[in-house]
Amino acid sequence: MIIMISLRKLPLLLLALAAIFVARLGPASQASSFEPSFATKLTGGDDEIIKEFKKYFKKYKDTPTRVEAVLALEGEENPAVVKALVPVLRDEVSDVRNAAIRVLGGFKTSRPIKAMMLHFEETNDDMERLGILGAVAVGGYSLSPENFYQALSDKNWEVRRIGIKALVAAAKSAPENRVVLVDPDEKPKRRPRDWPASPEAAVAPLCTDKEVAVRCAAIEGLADMNSELAVLPSIAALEDPVWQVRVSAIDALKRVRRQESIGPLVARMQIEEGRLITDIGVALAELTGRNYGQRKEGWKSFWDTFSARFSMPTDQAIADLKAAKKLSAESYTPAGSVNYHGISTPSRSILFVIDVSGSMENLVIEKERFEDGDYPSFSRIDIVKTELARTIEGLEPYVTFNILSFATETDPWKSGLVKANVLNKSSAMDWTMNLVALGGASNADVAGAGLIGAAGLSAGKTNTYGALMWALGAAGGGLRDKEYEVAVDTIFFLSDGRPSTGEFVDTEDILREVLKANELRKVVLHTIAIGEFQKGFMRQMAEKSGGVFVDLGR
Repeated sequence: MIIMISLRKLPLLLLALAAIFVARLGPASQASSFEPSFATKLTGGDDEIIKEFKKYFKKYKDTPTRVEAVLALEGEENPAVVKALVPVLRDEVSDVRNAAIRVLGGFKTSRPIKAMMLHFEETNDDMERLGILGAVAVGGYSLSPENFYQALSDKNWEVRRIGIKALVAAAKSAPENRVVLVDPDEKPKRRPRDWPASPEAAVAPLCTDKEVAVRCAAIEGLADMNSELAVLPSIAALEDPVWQVRVSAIDALKRVRRQESIGPLVARMQIEEGRLITDIGVALAELTGRNYGQRKEGWKSFWDTFSARFSMPTDQAIADLKAAKKLSAESYTPAGSVNYHGISTPSRSILFVIDVSGSMENLVIEKERFEDGDYPSFSRIDIVKTELARTIEGLEPYVTFNILSFATETDPWKSGLVKANVLNKSSAMDWTMNLVALGGASNADVAGAGLIGAAGLSAGKTNTYGALMWALGAAGGGLRDKEYEVAVDTIFFLSDGRPSTGEFVDTEDILREVLKANELRKVVLHTIAIGEFQKGFMRQMAEKSGGVFVDLGR
């Protein structure tokens, strides 16, 4: 009773402060308007960690510490986290930005998500908007698709592209799970006249966007929604001059299975060249249940004969055929295909990447696997470079190619792709056969005498990340556009060990960065392993890049 009298005499401001203090005493006293999970987390400790972040983050100079500081906010279900991290989305270091996106994409309750989306609507900063859209994609937040419609008309193509991804993720979420971003008592805004009738209708016009990456994202987004609206734009995109768009269109027609796609794919296969013949063969097999692989004449004869009376097999029938391993586009190898360590490709623009780190000097253990190869020795480097020289010798003149050797540093044969004419092939074979393992065991005596520089041991490490990023054009070499348009569409990557140097050494980090860099490039990445090491990383990299993994043994 005494407390009640004293509270009544308090000014209104002090009363409000007292209420806040009481609310923080424990879960039982917290305001009922908070979501239970949010209320449980919203303690004084949450506020304190945010204060500490604001106090110390700007003082940190090294990237690992700055990343760790950002990740310290993970699990804090507080709208103040959004305000603290939005400036970090403009950081010049990608690792720091990615850490902020990870935290913003990890919310489990609606209040911080609402705060983030409110900032998205208010900010004009492209880096902030891209970061928030990326967080929405990472978090898989169940938001209303209307939140992203305006992003689709943004002048920044990256905002349009990531906006498509966020919209598709929102559209695929169950309506009952969507986060409501407006107050239930707030009067709803009038729907604009030109508001799209559906998420699919919002995305469809971007299939003809002036930017290649946006065209790809729109086609892929419609396919992700299994929308009928994907079919006609994808058929039209089979004629797109940019091969990455054709890749997206072929894949979309494969996934959105409609009979009207078969004829255009068969027709495109007759004039397509290189790697995309394989893509079309896979798509046609998925659509029809037939198995003509890469045989152009086989598909044409089939469709000329059966198109008038063909009936599409069901999804289950296709699944049964795949389970029985009767569906494959690799059952036939067209004349002129490139074969390297048992991997065949009709590609006409190829980059060979070969490891020359110190361990490549070691002898193979399973010598019986290589006895018939007529190699100069059983060292890994001799086996690998002999096979590469033989593959180069057999290249057709219409193929363009390049070679990249790597250890601690990368060393390309040429600055870009060149035609496989007799002169270039002779030069490439000589260059290949002159490769040596850098800093190998044969240099140990020199190193033991104190001549580390002469031994070149520091040059013989394995910079897997540096080699792959050079190969993808992210660090130069073969770029036609600074963002993603690369000349090469197929990479053979051969290595004999775990990464030991470079910007990223952890295989999970390398895999993440390579897949992210390749998302727009759409390069097929075949991987070849030799030696004794954990090879799961190389297998994953191939499988997630549309390639083939080959293990040459120990």
